[in-house]
Amino acid sequence: MLTPGTKRKVILVTDGDLIAKKAVEEAARNIGGRCISASAGNPTPIPGSKVVELIMSAPYDPVVVMVDDKGSCHKGKGERVLEYVVNHPDVEVIGVVAVASNTDSTLGTPVDCAVNKKKEIIAGQVDKSGEKISDAKIVLGDTVDVIRALQGKTAAFVVGIGDIGKMDGRDDPLEGAEVTTKALKLVIAEWQKKNNFANAPEK
Repeated sequence: MLTPGTKRKVILVTDGDLIAKKAVEEAARNIGGRCISASAGNPTPIPGSKVVELIMSAPYDPVVVMVDDKGSCHKGKGERVLEYVVNHPDVEVIGVVAVASNTDSTLGTPVDCAVNKKKEIIAGQVDKSGEKISDAKIVLGDTVDVIRALQGKTAAFVVGIGDIGKMDGRDDPLEGAEVTTKALKLVIAEWQKKNNFANAPEK
């Protein structure tokens, strides 16, 4: 449970299909967080105002929210929700799990690190399968581009990751969604470090 400050502590995940939903729900349980399951969908089915309402009603932090654009190369529903949540005065986005996808995006979004399908923390880029494909600290995805524009407004820790719930079975929710869990733990550890927690979890 994360308590310092008055704002709700939120981790955004840029995926929301059915398999991702099951994996994120499992990973949120693994870290002792709360998942806003209603935010899952392909694309995100509810507006930012409803997402924030659900965040505020969650019993404790961190609250994990899924945002998804269904492959749109334009600003889609997921990105609009992401913007709304990041800019809300009662919410502190402490991290983003930025999911790689097949996209024509050329810019990419900067990440602080990435987690490959073997649960290894790397300084580089992963693809959908969770394989390292370059040394560039970026991720390419249909929902992640808006993070670049918002990074000046938030100190959120951004972790690149492959296709949630998949990655050649390495992130199977029935097996504990271990890769996604690792990414969420990284976000929490970085937040705790910034807030001088004595007992930050192992990375």
